[in-house]
Amino acid sequence: MAENWTRDSILKFVQDNKVECIWHWFVDLDGHLKGFAITPSELDRSLETGMHFDGSSISGFNAIEESDLTARPDLSTFALLPEGPGQPKSVRFFCDIEKPDGTPYDRDPRSILRKVVKKASDMGFDSYMGPELEFFLFKSHEGPEPLDYGGYFTGPPVDGGVAIRTDIIKQLQELGITVEYQHHEVAESQHEIDLRYDETMAIADHSITYKYIVKSVAAQHGAYATFMPKPIFGSNGSGMHVHQSLWKDGKNAMADSSDPTFLSTTAKQYIAGILKYAQECCLFYAPTVNSYKRLVPGYEAPTYIAWSSRNRSAMVRVPAFAFGSENSVRCELRCADTSANPYLAFACMLGSGLKGIEEGLELEAAQVDNLYHITELERENRGIRSLPANLHEALHHSKRSDFLRELLGDSLVDNYLAIKYKEFDSYRTQVTPWELDKYFGVL
Repeated sequence: MAENWTRDSILKFVQDNKVECIWHWFVDLDGHLKGFAITPSELDRSLETGMHFDGSSISGFNAIEESDLTARPDLSTFALLPEGPGQPKSVRFFCDIEKPDGTPYDRDPRSILRKVVKKASDMGFDSYMGPELEFFLFKSHEGPEPLDYGGYFTGPPVDGGVAIRTDIIKQLQELGITVEYQHHEVAESQHEIDLRYDETMAIADHSITYKYIVKSVAAQHGAYATFMPKPIFGSNGSGMHVHQSLWKDGKNAMADSSDPTFLSTTAKQYIAGILKYAQECCLFYAPTVNSYKRLVPGYEAPTYIAWSSRNRSAMVRVPAFAFGSENSVRCELRCADTSANPYLAFACMLGSGLKGIEEGLELEAAQVDNLYHITELERENRGIRSLPANLHEALHHSKRSDFLRELLGDSLVDNYLAIKYKEFDSYRTQVTPWELDKYFGVL
């Protein structure tokens, strides 16, 4: 497909290729894909003025008395969607959400990320991210019945997801999204497909597209894909490890070959910012009740706020790189999971890193030990803080955060907190099978 789409080239493509559906995509505060389709006859109007819609039914958006919003297509995201069985030929745009007066809507996650990316640009940086999005494949949506019982890097025939992953990659490549790796993950029926790093806004869009394609292809194969962080008790959960780097004047601003760690001052300050604001931002990295069933010791997910080279028990890791390839120097945040809204999660990662640079923070010493194998007293002596243990603790940290309000805005933070408090209240009032098994027969 063509690059650098214009209004005229899009109209011509739709006509020449007999496109029937033109999807306008965006996400709600939870990061769930939302959208509506228009016919080709309405496309010219959409490209001129955007399309109006009722925002009152979108989670976290406007109340009914102020519900009018506009979805304005981002022409750079125009793409032909892969055709599924019996589906019409369709294209899509990602849209920026605007108020009736044409200004950016202050609860639109994509607009929020765009603002943070602009801040990086104003500071002289180009920001790049590369997420590793894990998922599970089950036999149906009715429950977590695995398709296979393979493990890490298991090959076929034990790995039952090869055909599905291959078709996912084909469709991603048709959309111009580059894939680096694919493999079976640690847990039974758990899989990973790694997208090649890209500019932060582009990779956030790719992450939403990736989830759409994974679920669509799984359904075409008669399976069910889920990005629920911890669907199986006693097994590893699905994370979203995010590799991050800043570039300046065409060079990796995080690399310094004269430093023993190969990290520049910029990189150290960036990582220090991520560590400083981790508790406040965790609500956007691990946003569900189920997220905190993953963030427990023993399953490779970090629970302690620390950094290290190579040490995977730390929240932030600096991956190994080959000497002479300093451009690959980067940091990797390991606490986020696949239920996160990519736009808001990436905004918090980039925003906290930039804040560390602005504040000139000093990076604490790297932790070389397995943090799960040292005592609580030793962790306290080293000043190692813990991530929130549950959604309520995460809410407690976020609601007191001046940093989040500065970064994301009062309107978005207040509405996001309201959604998540309601979610936790619904959870805490449930009587679960575990409680019945534990207490009913003995009390």
